[in-house]
Amino acid sequence: MRNRRTRVFLTGATGNWGRAVLDEFRERADRVEVVALVLPGGRDAEVVRRYADMQNLQVVHGDLTDYDAVERSVRGADFVLHVGAVVSPFADDHPELAHRVNVGSIRNIVRAVRAQPDPARTAVVGIGSVAQTGDRNPPHHWGRVGDPLRVSRYDEYGQTKVIAEKELVDSGLPRWAWLRQTGIFHPGMLQIRDPIMTHATLGGVMEWVSAEDAARLLANICEPGVPEEFWGGIYNIGGGEAWRLTNWQLQECIAGALGVGDPRRWYDRNWFATRNFHGQWYTDSDRLEELVPFRGDSFDAALDRALRANPSLKRAGRVPAWVVKNLVMKPLTRKQRGTMAYVRDRDEEAIAAYYGSRAEFEAIGGWDSFRPVEPDRTPSRLDHGYDEDKDPTRWTASDYRDAAAFRGGELLSADVPKGDVATPLSWRCAFDHEFTGSPRLVLTAGHWCPECVKDVAGYPRQADRNPFLAQLEPAHASHDRVSG
Repeated sequence: MRNRRTRVFLTGATGNWGRAVLDEFRERADRVEVVALVLPGGRDAEVVRRYADMQNLQVVHGDLTDYDAVERSVRGADFVLHVGAVVSPFADDHPELAHRVNVGSIRNIVRAVRAQPDPARTAVVGIGSVAQTGDRNPPHHWGRVGDPLRVSRYDEYGQTKVIAEKELVDSGLPRWAWLRQTGIFHPGMLQIRDPIMTHATLGGVMEWVSAEDAARLLANICEPGVPEEFWGGIYNIGGGEAWRLTNWQLQECIAGALGVGDPRRWYDRNWFATRNFHGQWYTDSDRLEELVPFRGDSFDAALDRALRANPSLKRAGRVPAWVVKNLVMKPLTRKQRGTMAYVRDRDEEAIAAYYGSRAEFEAIGGWDSFRPVEPDRTPSRLDHGYDEDKDPTRWTASDYRDAAAFRGGELLSADVPKGDVATPLSWRCAFDHEFTGSPRLVLTAGHWCPECVKDVAGYPRQADRNPFLAQLEPAHASHDRVSG
């Protein structure tokens, strides 16, 4: 007798990552059936039509903010892969929508799983982002889960993912995992023409992953044999050592592949921000690979696929550089969200966010003084403020008090069961905000005061009372040295 196929509820199926997941599941039709919740009409309907021949796919038309639609999709599911979200830059222009979808959807999923006859049957995989930890330019370019949540200014997408992560981690669901996604390299990247390009610092870094490897990860999570210790964890998705590039290296690789040669021919140096954009190399991304092996791709192979998917771009090197620079790139920098729009409009708040100050912007200089950053490739780690060698099952109130003190606050809960990392406790930050969060959320995932994390402009002031956060504040003074 044939075994029942695994049933997977997939959200975000029409996005770049979601389509790669569908492609992966198409190859596993003998053992997996997929339910995809898709918005009716528009681009989403057009994308879904490409999968009309996928016999193991059931499309449900609906909205992630509609609980009834979510609950219908959750019924009978063995796994929920929650990829769907409103992402940047659209999320930053429509913050209310981003919060409604990104936070509302995880709440609907948690509620729907709880409503099932056996909630333990359905495992939920939520997706976060490298944007949750924000600006990590050298010399603070190495990071891991548990580092301070420190979202870049104006990044509403990152803010929504901080909230959504808390919703799942402290949901009380029996089986869940949260994956913080890094930059996904996919063919559509070569087509991006949005002012957000100017936010990527030339001195920054990113540990990329291909859409294909990221899809393989999600599909493999739904296969038998995943270690039980995987569940209840928060992980960074990253491609590993070979995918650790500086932003300047990425520019050079893409320009070279397009036949442009030197990317400096297309840009002015000061078009690029010097801070306030997320990205880091991970000290802990190999842990996910150990638990659920998924890496099989290389950056060169991914770049080659991207070029083959965009054959017209191979002619880019034949176009005079001054044409591209003055008729394509320069106008882009002057559109909404572009760095040169901030300068033109004398938006001193945005200039301070992305450059430090107008004076620092004006002192950047030209390409003649530019030296590509060479970040330290020896991993380094921030102090998390508690004994990380101690087994969490042995954590006590003393460990929590130490962690709270390192964050400038205190533990309020008097009754703290030893080794219970999942039950939310009460805490107070240095600014007298009271909040709840499980030990796992605070110690393992790096969460602290929800009110303070929203006060992005106040991070330097918070750091005066929060040694945990203060480890990163001097980064601003260092950015100009490493990117200069």
